[in-house]
Amino acid sequence: MVDFLDVDGSIGEGGGQVLRTALSLSVIIGTPIRVHNIRAGRRQPGLRPQHMMAVNAAARICGAQVLGLELGSKEIKFIPGKVTGGNQNIEIGTAGSTSLVFQTIAVPLSFAARSSRVKLFGGTHVPWSPCYHYLALQWVTFVRKIGYKISLELKASGFYPKGGGSVVAIVKPVEKISALNLTNRGALIRIRGFSAVANLPRNIAERQRAQVVRRMGDRYPLSDIRLSELDSPPWAKGTMILLLAEFQNSQACYFSLGKKGKPAERVADEAIDSLEAFLSSKGVIDEYLADQILLPLVFAAGKSVFRTSKVTQHLLTNAQIIKIITNADIIIDGKIGKTGLVQINPFAVQNKDEEKL
Repeated sequence: MVDFLDVDGSIGEGGGQVLRTALSLSVIIGTPIRVHNIRAGRRQPGLRPQHMMAVNAAARICGAQVLGLELGSKEIKFIPGKVTGGNQNIEIGTAGSTSLVFQTIAVPLSFAARSSRVKLFGGTHVPWSPCYHYLALQWVTFVRKIGYKISLELKASGFYPKGGGSVVAIVKPVEKISALNLTNRGALIRIRGFSAVANLPRNIAERQRAQVVRRMGDRYPLSDIRLSELDSPPWAKGTMILLLAEFQNSQACYFSLGKKGKPAERVADEAIDSLEAFLSSKGVIDEYLADQILLPLVFAAGKSVFRTSKVTQHLLTNAQIIKIITNADIIIDGKIGKTGLVQINPFAVQNKDEEKL
């Protein structure tokens, strides 16, 4: 009889993050899980197509057995096998987020005995998830800093709602994961970024960039806000702007996506407002990276400490699910919406052959 660890999908925000984090940890530590009340906090609870693809992706990389995997299901049982590297093609479909599915399997694949090449098809720039460029320029920068060997390449952009994008990821076996200590960001060195369109007039990207220069050029060290026309299937149109603030000891990244009827200036304003809120705080990393870096740091060789610009419910939810499944101790000192200090006492991983990683 299989001994399942029960995971209540309604904890915290009660969204898809609970499921994705639980899947990642189940694969890494080899613990069978039963996730119930899946996405109980959402308007349409239960599994949606994108969440089913995350489950499928996690199952494929370790040969897991999955029970209850169907559209709308509020409970699944997941029995992981041993993680294997190699080549994977993952068809998410339409504009399902390639970033969220990849983050589900990225850390588990890092513990495989051989390298992996993963090609994902779907949405690369969609609402409510990190876009490809945030993942490549911010998340990958930090996970590589602590020792993960992950690289990304955008083959085609896929904007919401049509999708059609593709990303190639290379994940090599990790050797050592270092702790992260970031409590002081240091002086601001520069703000760079880019303004991009896909199958839309270039002047939209020019207006987005002009708004950044207009609002920030006299007060901040702007450098190299590039214009870009992204390769994308002819039916997929979109626009985006990304701003990356580089400090002596850290960096923060914010982006905004366009949509039909949304002026280019407002697209830029969203990214500017978010970055300026960060600059006015004592944060060292942005609030989005804060919850996305928790899982990679759980397996570090020592205690990690970092200061986030804003404690979010997303951060608290991810910390809660990690603590339920592992013995990692995560302390978050700060109120929701305010700057917070995060401390992570790691979890010791052991593989199926009882070899310490």
